[in-house]
Amino acid sequence: MTFFTEENLELAHEIIGRYPKQRSAMIPLLHLAQEQAGWVTEEAMKQIGVLVGTSSAEVLGTCSFYEMFKRHEVGKYVVNICTTMSCALLGAEELLEHAETRLGIKAGSTTSDGLFTLEGAECQAACTEAPCLQVNYRHQYRVTPSDFDQLIDELADPNNEETPRHGVLAQIRQHIPVERSVGAVHPDLVNVPPVWIEEKKEANS
Repeated sequence: MTFFTEENLELAHEIIGRYPKQRSAMIPLLHLAQEQAGWVTEEAMKQIGVLVGTSSAEVLGTCSFYEMFKRHEVGKYVVNICTTMSCALLGAEELLEHAETRLGIKAGSTTSDGLFTLEGAECQAACTEAPCLQVNYRHQYRVTPSDFDQLIDELADPNNEETPRHGVLAQIRQHIPVERSVGAVHPDLVNVPPVWIEEKKEANS
């Protein structure tokens, strides 16, 4: 049962080491799995369960709770068009219909070339910029049908490097040097108040 590459397995152990309880690393490890494959496979959930000391069923329970984690293959670019109230009032339904026509698929589907998955979405917290959409969870605001066509053309360009493929959250990997780590102490081993409480007591005395 090996899903993670050797490099990502090393990174997974580094991530786990940041937390006082191994299970706390479950969500970051799910993101790492999705970055590797583009979606979260059953093999990934099984290995994550082993790494954090829990069952694959519990990993599935966490994974299935969050919309950002895909448990099936998706396109290189996942296009989510907001269809909630503010966007709906400003043409989101028409934009979604245009997107379906432009891509030749229905919402919830992926183009035959594997480039685009189209989805309707709930509120994306950009109501003043309606209608909006996200490409791999990166916002595009006040999108018109012609804006959408231009966006698709840009993403389909083989030389496009601006938007990373689905699953890549950041283009710069977080790394916390050991000497700057706060230290992962298991809660059961903590028997003194936090330092900031003592500092506050001293400041007020």
